[in-house]
Amino acid sequence: MYGTERRIKQTVPLLRARKGGTKLAALTAYDHGFAALMDQAGIDALLVGDSLGMVVQGQRSTLAVSIEDMVYHTRAVTSGVQSALVITDLPFLSYADGPTALASARRVVAAGAEMVKLEGAGVTLDVIKALSDRDVPVCAHLGLTPQSVHKLGGFKVQGRKQAAAERLLQDARAVEQAGAELLVLECVPSTLAARITAEVSIPTIGIGAGAQTDGQILVLHDVLGVTAGRRPRFVRNFLEGQISIEAAVQAYIAAVRDGSFPGKEHGYEMDPA
Repeated sequence: MYGTERRIKQTVPLLRARKGGTKLAALTAYDHGFAALMDQAGIDALLVGDSLGMVVQGQRSTLAVSIEDMVYHTRAVTSGVQSALVITDLPFLSYADGPTALASARRVVAAGAEMVKLEGAGVTLDVIKALSDRDVPVCAHLGLTPQSVHKLGGFKVQGRKQAAAERLLQDARAVEQAGAELLVLECVPSTLAARITAEVSIPTIGIGAGAQTDGQILVLHDVLGVTAGRRPRFVRNFLEGQISIEAAVQAYIAAVRDGSFPGKEHGYEMDPA
């Protein structure tokens, strides 16, 4: 069972080496206690997500989250972690250009982050390169990018039409070329996520992107069934039938690794041509 022995410390090279191999299991984390529990359960990576704006602060989006918030929560999370890789989101407009991104990254790395996550491609490619060139590991994020919620017109599945799918594939290649070490794919059709996964050399981590990615990530609150309001299609409550939160996390890890989660019902399809 996971968590019964001391694990090897997870690093960026170790996670990259899992490409095409044992699936990566990741969850969000926002505080010391839950981070320690998930680390003990055997999670590979913890994301200090700007999703805290919604699930912790009660905001309608992630846009109000500040770099100070991310530093505070990163420090809390890393104090409870021994083995998992800690990734921290850089919040909205905290990486508008290279110098700004470097200043933001320095703050969260000083708080304990081992990798930063950025949303989008386009102008963000230069930022990814600037960080990577200065040895700051970067996780890219494509598909539904929550910081673009107003531009996208809401939290909507991306890449359903062929032209949009081709743009996402090009963006995936571009973020890899710019220096990204991991790639989160959120709310994209399962067939598109599978194609991207096959065509890039860095591990892909899906959330609402089907089962063919190199790993999965969910928001902790969704895994435990405590999210208020309508539950996203790609979510499964792993606390049901378990005797503890740690057992629920272990069940999630096992389901990701054996391929039983996500199922077809958790994914999305392309629009008909």
